[in-house]
Amino acid sequence: DAPGHRDFIKNMITGTSQADCAILIIAAGTGEFEAGISKDGQTREHALLAYTLGVKQLIVAINKMDTTKWSEDRYQEIIKETSNFIKKVGYNPKHVPFVPISGFNGDNMIEASSNCPWYKGWEKETKTKSTGKTLLEAIDAIDPPSRPTDKPLRLPLQDVYKIGGIGTVPVGRVETGIIKAGMVVTFAPAGVTTEVKSVEMHHEQLVEGVPGDNVGFNVKNVSVKEIRRGNVAGDSKNDPPKGAESFNAQVIVLNHPGQVGAGYAPVLDCHTAHIACKFSELLEKIDRRTGKSVENSPKFIKSGDAAIVK
Repeated sequence: DAPGHRDFIKNMITGTSQADCAILIIAAGTGEFEAGISKDGQTREHALLAYTLGVKQLIVAINKMDTTKWSEDRYQEIIKETSNFIKKVGYNPKHVPFVPISGFNGDNMIEASSNCPWYKGWEKETKTKSTGKTLLEAIDAIDPPSRPTDKPLRLPLQDVYKIGGIGTVPVGRVETGIIKAGMVVTFAPAGVTTEVKSVEMHHEQLVEGVPGDNVGFNVKNVSVKEIRRGNVAGDSKNDPPKGAESFNAQVIVLNHPGQVGAGYAPVLDCHTAHIACKFSELLEKIDRRTGKSVENSPKFIKSGDAAIVK
């Protein structure tokens, strides 16, 4: 669960960036729905963030239906508006289950509600067509994400521990590839290479760690001072990771007072690393949804703009 209040948007980004599917909770109350979906509403910002951060699966839960006395008219009105709006963000409403619920009463969450005889259930058409009534069924119908075990190993470190009698134990989530005992790994950008002695998850030895696993692994002859949070481990024999002097990035300005131009110096949050960087030049301004170029070498970008920057 990620917080909804705009003061906590950065926690919401952290949570959302690791998600396979998002559940957008919409309040059905009079005035509440309208406020959330208005130009400055949080509903809008959250849906855009989820899509931008690569969360391609969405479930929409229409909450507080008890406050509308489970009105079918109100539900249909909200669904129509919400469909239009998630389409603008980039989601296909046909792929999205819409589910009326009352979280306060636990209604239509786990068992089908008797309060809405008019509700025939949700459906979504992705790889296969699926249907259901409750929020739990919609969660069960999420398409399992692909876990890329065939790609080179990438494991961003969340922490590095020193454990008495064992030694140095880096910890992190496997993003791609596999990690197992006997492998020789390289940490970037530290440039340290070492052998993996063992791999554990939840205090149990693993034969191998695969994408999605949060693992700890014991390494030979490396001190805690040599590697740190934000380093990335890879297989030294198969396209190991390296640091980069510069790269081109697609950025979206969600909200920023004033304009952003060359020389702007933000802190970049990249997987588990936080590092200061600088926009050396703005290459092009692009359409946020299609990615097509709309202006070359813009002087500035502002809130709502998307661009390719170096």
